[in-house]
Amino acid sequence: MARRHQHNELEEVPKPKVSRETFKEALQIFEFIRPHKWSFIGGMFLLFISSLVFMIFPTLIGMMVDTAQGKSEYNLTLEQIGLIMIAVLFAQGFVSYFRVILFANVSEKGIADIRKSLYQRMISLPIPFFEENKMGDLISRLTSDVEKLYSTFSITLAEFFRQIIILFVGILFLAITTPRLSLIMLLTVPVVVICAIFFGRYIRKLSRQRQKKLAVSNSILGESLQAIQVVKAFANEMFESKRYGKSIGDVVIIAMKYARGRAAFSVFIVTILFGALFFIIWQGAMMVQDGTISAGRLVSFVTYTFIIGGSIASLGNFYPEILGAIGATERIREILATDTEVDLTNKPELNDLAIKGNIQFEDVHFRYPTRQDIPVLKGINLDIKTGEKIALVGPSGAGKSTIIQLLLQFYGIDKGDIRVDGKSIYDMDLRDTRNIMALVPQEVILFGGTIRENILYGKEEATEQEVILAAQQSNCWEYIQTFPEGLDTLVGERGVKLSGGQRQRLAIARAILKNPAILLLDEATSSLDAESEKVVQDALNTLMEGRTSIIIAHRLATIREVDCIYVLDGGKIVEKGTHEELSLKEDGLYSGLAKLQFEMA
Repeated sequence: MARRHQHNELEEVPKPKVSRETFKEALQIFEFIRPHKWSFIGGMFLLFISSLVFMIFPTLIGMMVDTAQGKSEYNLTLEQIGLIMIAVLFAQGFVSYFRVILFANVSEKGIADIRKSLYQRMISLPIPFFEENKMGDLISRLTSDVEKLYSTFSITLAEFFRQIIILFVGILFLAITTPRLSLIMLLTVPVVVICAIFFGRYIRKLSRQRQKKLAVSNSILGESLQAIQVVKAFANEMFESKRYGKSIGDVVIIAMKYARGRAAFSVFIVTILFGALFFIIWQGAMMVQDGTISAGRLVSFVTYTFIIGGSIASLGNFYPEILGAIGATERIREILATDTEVDLTNKPELNDLAIKGNIQFEDVHFRYPTRQDIPVLKGINLDIKTGEKIALVGPSGAGKSTIIQLLLQFYGIDKGDIRVDGKSIYDMDLRDTRNIMALVPQEVILFGGTIRENILYGKEEATEQEVILAAQQSNCWEYIQTFPEGLDTLVGERGVKLSGGQRQRLAIARAILKNPAILLLDEATSSLDAESEKVVQDALNTLMEGRTSIIIAHRLATIREVDCIYVLDGGKIVEKGTHEELSLKEDGLYSGLAKLQFEMA
């Protein structure tokens, strides 16, 4: 796997630069809400209505003040205005309820479609993709990046348009009703609010820096306590104490800078922001005194001013959220645009054909995509007949596991060809090729769920009788029956902790159920104790009957009975023959390995 620089977990993802092109590309993600467009359109319409209804409240408040003073322009009583407010409140609640429901329908279903498409694309990508990308990054794209889009679809987008409507409607209303005060407000409040937004960002930046420094000190604390025996063995208590003390000192320095920033921000809010509002109110009071406007209209104006100021501030806060959403769409679209190795829309059909299991490797050369400078296989030639059992042996790094990986088409070859029954595997559908093979690895991976579900991974549509037969043939039915839930026993952290031998037999049951023409065993017994190895080997012998089998083994005792042994070294086949034939070559690589193992045994 390619080595990559390890980034600090606290390092922030660089924010994308917003241009016309990037914004246009980001809008492509809205294709996922196209099936729910009527809900989106309906939600936007109700959003517009609810925003307009909301803007009625300041006017009604002003009308109440003027009516109470007996100076109202409208022939309404306080009771009538109160009833109007109640009606407006109910209308606002009714519209808001259905707006939220419609936007939830768009966001939940649209995000579900994104998650399914992203997972389907990701699981269809070739092995090199997963070697070039850290698993944590990929999971982050499927979780946190999609969650950012969910927040955008469900909240940010609606609130963004809501604040724009409120801003424009509020300014328009004030310009019509109180033009002089509106001009004063527009020359002061927006400037002050924008300054406050930038000031607030600076404060948040200092807050994040403080959290980073604190996280570093917590990391030192955790490391030293977890490795307390090493600390004491080297008598480094003082060293660790100084290291932690220096880290805490860094926290204090940035924390004091953060505190000074917060103090300055408080002064700014009290003196500048409230000062601007008080100045506007003072100007309004002067106009009330002159009889230019009524007290109720001044109250309405001040209320609208607060709403407009909040709207400007909200729009400023939406900017980083929108940037984050654009960045999330960029990372998601990278995966959605990556070419897959299989098409999940096509159903494999090769299972209906008779596959004999002849395998030929013809002058195969190969280098791993992430290590192009190192040749792994240098002209491999294999001719395996139907039903033959062959073994691949040799030192680590000789290319044994690579041969199996190439047969499964985890990677493409540089030169040569691989054929099954005389047909190049590269002319066959990839899933067709893999469906005629079964792999029993050294490290068995069991999926969360029951024992039955893990066996059914070999053949999803298998009957209960087929599952039980596979369990019996793999020698795992005996231990399965000891569990109270039998086949329904959960495996994994919340279920039964299976031993290595039990897990291996479960993998064999999975392979038996698949009924493959070609069997691939990658050191299937190397990590087992002697007793477990015998039981697993018996199950493997049952599995290999009548099937073409390729076995990778370090324990040569397990491959004495195979039809042919291929000895690999440095990416080439250096020896070939049966166990007896190769053992007679005194200067041979296999003979040396055999003597070493059997003498130690």
